[in-house]
Amino acid sequence: MKALLSQKGQVTIPKPLRDRLGLRAGQPLDFREERGRLVAIKVSSEDPVESVYGILKLGRSTDAAISDLRGPGNAT
Repeated sequence: MKALLSQKGQVTIPKPLRDRLGLRAGQPLDFREERGRLVAIKVSSEDPVESVYGILKLGRSTDAAISDLRGPGNAT
């Protein structure tokens, strides 16, 4: 598949590639040069910490969980 570079430096990614790679309008891409080739990498817009925040259901307070993990005599 081929595409043309515009005078503004813009290129349209062919639709079959966009569909296959799950690229949508507004998707951030990271561009780099590797051995003379232009490489575009889809950037995750999701914060990796945010995606797992609150996933554990401890059934007790965080302080109690940390105290249990530290064991007796290690309270701070």
